[in-house]
Amino acid sequence: MTFPDIALAIACATCAAPMTAQVVRDTTRVPLTVPVTAPAATSLNAPVDTTTAAAGARPITLAEAIALTRQNSPTTIQARGTAIANRAAARAAVGAFLPNLSVSAGAVRQYSGARATQLPNGTIINANSGAWTYSNGLSVQAELFNPQNIPNLRAARADVATAEATVAAQNFAVTVDVAQQYYDALSARESESAAVTQLAQAREQFQASIRKLQAGSATRSDSLRSFVQVAQARVALLTAHTNLRSANAALTRLIGSVEVVTPVPADTVAILPASNVPDSATIVQWALSGPVVSQARAELTAAQARRDAARASYLPSLSAGFSRSGSGQDSKFGLGSGTYGYNGQLNFSLSYPIFNGFSREEQNVRARVNADNANAALRDAELGVRQSAVQYWDTWRTAAEQVAAQQAAVTAAEEDLRVQQTRYTLGVSTIVDVLTSETQLNQARADLITARLNYRIARVRIESLVGRDLTATTLGAPLSAPPNAPPSAFSPASPERVQ
Repeated sequence: MTFPDIALAIACATCAAPMTAQVVRDTTRVPLTVPVTAPAATSLNAPVDTTTAAAGARPITLAEAIALTRQNSPTTIQARGTAIANRAAARAAVGAFLPNLSVSAGAVRQYSGARATQLPNGTIINANSGAWTYSNGLSVQAELFNPQNIPNLRAARADVATAEATVAAQNFAVTVDVAQQYYDALSARESESAAVTQLAQAREQFQASIRKLQAGSATRSDSLRSFVQVAQARVALLTAHTNLRSANAALTRLIGSVEVVTPVPADTVAILPASNVPDSATIVQWALSGPVVSQARAELTAAQARRDAARASYLPSLSAGFSRSGSGQDSKFGLGSGTYGYNGQLNFSLSYPIFNGFSREEQNVRARVNADNANAALRDAELGVRQSAVQYWDTWRTAAEQVAAQQAAVTAAEEDLRVQQTRYTLGVSTIVDVLTSETQLNQARADLITARLNYRIARVRIESLVGRDLTATTLGAPLSAPPNAPPSAFSPASPERVQ
């Protein structure tokens, strides 16, 4: 229904003829002639456009959105790449304990002169008199003692642990991002549905005011107020459409999809019973073993191993080598009947840098500073998760109470609107009372949507902080996925968390 249609409806209700008219008075005591009956405008009977802005988008569950985000997010890809590189570095650190082995083989022909022969046809052929010489060799080099190998191996393995902890932390970080955007889009769908209901109620009230105006029991002001209410409802619906399209676009980008997606309307989290909600102290204890603190601890372990490796540079190193090589005219490299001779060498070396321009001292200072920084970062991470745990828990509990309160507020507002509409029909109340009740109901619905969003986001933040699922059936279950298990919202073993 367009604005010209609404204006036409009011005009038809007030100016259509021929009609039987009566005189009524408005609040300013100004006489107003209104028709007793009027033909209804056909546009008022048109159905409300309830087409969602998500039409054409592929519905996606929260579990699918999280799995795709973890797979396609640049931060998680970078974290996984770092873990792969660190595993390769750990293998190289193990290889430092093994000897280096190499083999060689070659053939050389010396040209000491040339002899030219002319054929009868005049062609000249140059023949070289040099012979081929063949050689092969085997070389083995090994470090018998290197004081840096053991701490380097520890540091490399600590780097692997750090990278794996970083992967877990990044997975939980992107989980929070995509879950928040998913719930933003879900709230936008709820707002769109509420706006459709608001428009339908406004149009119904507008038609009621037109009927009362035609019957002579209402003033033109009533229909104009209802007209404004319909216009506001249309704007609210258009705004909801825009917000939903924007939220879907943002969600599509986060999961790395070229196909527009939208959340499944029923995919949300349940309000946990009070008996199943862990207290703040429990949340803090879980957070101290969560992904953020685990990453900081792994980084401290790696920094301490690097510090030990830097200290080992003050110790000497011992290495040994063995080589054996042969050469001769035998084209089978000593396996034939030709001349072929062998020689070998065994050597040991001790190395101890007495002074290298304070490079060792610089490395030790940097290693100690990095270890101190990592220790401070761990302490700050522990304090930070304590603070976040308390804040998120309070927000979570408050949001749960807000959801319950706003559900009651919506119920009360719906009943109040029903009563006011009945009273208006009977002529006991004014259109202002009805419109006020409609406004209060719309606000209550909006507040309920906001409260639900706050509850969802607060809960997903807590679950990401502690690394545990907070469902009623698996309360406190670690959020660790078994190998080859299908990904889900948080715990592959708990698909029932999504309602």
